[in-house]
Amino acid sequence: MSLKRKNPLLNEFDTPFGTIPFSLIHPEHFLPALKERIAEAKESLVIIKDTAEAPTFQNTIEPLERIGRDVHLVSSVFFNLNSAETSEEIQTVAQEFSPILTEYSNDILLDPKLFDRVKTVFEAEKNNPSLTPEQKTLLKKSYKGFVRNGALLGEEEKTKLREIDKKLSQLTLKFGEHVLQETNDYELVIDNEDDMAGLPGFVKEAAAETARHRNHEDKWVFTLEFPSYIPFVTYADNRELRKQMTIAAGSKAFRDNDRNNEEIVRQIVNLRLERAKVLGYRSHADFILEERMAGSAQQVDEFLDELLKKAKPAGERDVAEVADFAKKTDGIDQLQRWDWAYYAEKLKKEKFDINDEILKPYFRLEKVVDGVFEVAQKLYGLTFTANKDIPVYHPDVTAYEVNDANGKHLAVFYADFFPRATKRNGAWMTSFKGQYVENDSEHRPHVSIVCNFTKPTASTPSLLTFNEVTTLFHEFGHALHGMLANGTYETLSGTNVFWDFVELPSQILENWAYEKECLDIFAKHFETDEDIPADLIQKIKDSAVFMEGYQFVRQISFGRLDMAWHNRTEPFEGDVYGYEGSAMEATELLPKVPGTNMSCSFSHIFQGGYSAGYYSYKWAEVLEADAFEHFKEKGIFDKDTAEKFRKNILSAGGSEHPMTLYKRFRGKEPDAEALLRKAGLSN
Repeated sequence: MSLKRKNPLLNEFDTPFGTIPFSLIHPEHFLPALKERIAEAKESLVIIKDTAEAPTFQNTIEPLERIGRDVHLVSSVFFNLNSAETSEEIQTVAQEFSPILTEYSNDILLDPKLFDRVKTVFEAEKNNPSLTPEQKTLLKKSYKGFVRNGALLGEEEKTKLREIDKKLSQLTLKFGEHVLQETNDYELVIDNEDDMAGLPGFVKEAAAETARHRNHEDKWVFTLEFPSYIPFVTYADNRELRKQMTIAAGSKAFRDNDRNNEEIVRQIVNLRLERAKVLGYRSHADFILEERMAGSAQQVDEFLDELLKKAKPAGERDVAEVADFAKKTDGIDQLQRWDWAYYAEKLKKEKFDINDEILKPYFRLEKVVDGVFEVAQKLYGLTFTANKDIPVYHPDVTAYEVNDANGKHLAVFYADFFPRATKRNGAWMTSFKGQYVENDSEHRPHVSIVCNFTKPTASTPSLLTFNEVTTLFHEFGHALHGMLANGTYETLSGTNVFWDFVELPSQILENWAYEKECLDIFAKHFETDEDIPADLIQKIKDSAVFMEGYQFVRQISFGRLDMAWHNRTEPFEGDVYGYEGSAMEATELLPKVPGTNMSCSFSHIFQGGYSAGYYSYKWAEVLEADAFEHFKEKGIFDKDTAEKFRKNILSAGGSEHPMTLYKRFRGKEPDAEALLRKAGLSN
């Protein structure tokens, strides 16, 4: 029997819409499949390089775009499972898988013969333009991809680059494994119900369920998974236990054990800097930001500094108000970080008569999902139908087939909502297959959103906090960007856009969750099916900017920490704790907690793709605030506005420069004041 018959990753998938046959795939399949697909890709590369024909867009750039598509499929399945359904076996494979993939990428990008052909096409187009805007973008991206990965270097520098990339691929994986292990291992076991005073019933019920799952009968267990941690520090009256949880969360991968990430942070920072310098850049930030809307580290620093000037006075007022409230309520002399969520929530309840305990009954997960689907139907004509014949990688995952307004198949959508030990914390959108057109045949995308919401219990369905509602809308906005992709080339399709543009579709959709016209669709009491009262919706809107100054400064602090690590021009050999403290000093609104460190568990920048890019959340907020003002002018479900947004933003992907696309939608550049108006910080 041939290898291809034994390894499901090397066969055509005999499944609905060619979806991934997860149940057939085991950890031992990944490395052989990766090596086989890489070997096939290299054979195709030889054909491109050795053709006697003069290099053209059609015989060089387009086939280069197609090469490795099967490699990408194997790697996307692998890395998505490593994030959402990992195991010790998968993590072991990852240590070999990532370096092989990195080496393959370098084999292409450091191939002088291949680069010569790409360069020839690039130079010819500069002198005699003949391509469509999308083709020009692909050509520029292809050429710069080679140059930015060392194609112009000498052999010694190319070898050094390969060594750096291999080390980085291993270190970023190890960083994430440490954070996941630290998250999974911690538990706060409570056997005295008095220690849970202040916690809503739904929180205690979930903790009892966790205790049973972790073999702590007749007790309650709280973990560092967000659906457990956030409610505890928000509602628990026991200040000492809030402190314990806060320190535990803040010390992940910073404790004195074999999962400490301090040295890994140093190595990642220094290797990224070394790589940038080998390529001729001043810093890693300069290298990254060359391919972003912001353009430069200086522009990012100025952007964050300007926001900080506007936001910090409001943040200081927010903290002073909560501190005064805590003093008046409980005699707290010094507001600490473990007090912030607790007293801010009590103050919010006092000012607006609203909190999660009041709201959660109206946000049953299934109803919210139906609601976000209806929003997509009203805006873009999409329909979602659950299909149990589509394989999934875990029983908690639901797969949907997505059709457009004409009933044409548009995408496959996976939804994975509940925490488990095999899944990393947080929420994200990802894809298993991208969208592209080849030989007049369109290949539609398979996309997924992964979240960590409270699981249903024996007596209560999964009820979301309002923050979780906006999280679902956020990730679904990313998913729409993927599902509505309508390009020719996969590497320019869907979410393959500049990193500081990719958050626009996600962040703009959050706005719908605050609007009565939208909430009336799905916000119904899980027991009575009554609509959410109009006065409660108004309270949601009224409280939308509550403590926004504090939250604004907090996000800026993360962006500045990211830039402090990645805009360095000299290697870092110092104290991670002290360096972080200096970087965040100007944005600290609460006393620092000894023994905690953000950097050692800052997965966005040390494991994910946000290095020198965390500022992009705020950058995209400027875009989405301005764009949503346009929707509000016309009506949030206005078909013409939605069609302009779909055509010029969601479906266009990275086919042109994002500012070109944005102005085509909006008719002008974004107004930065729109964000300040939205946040209530405008003068």
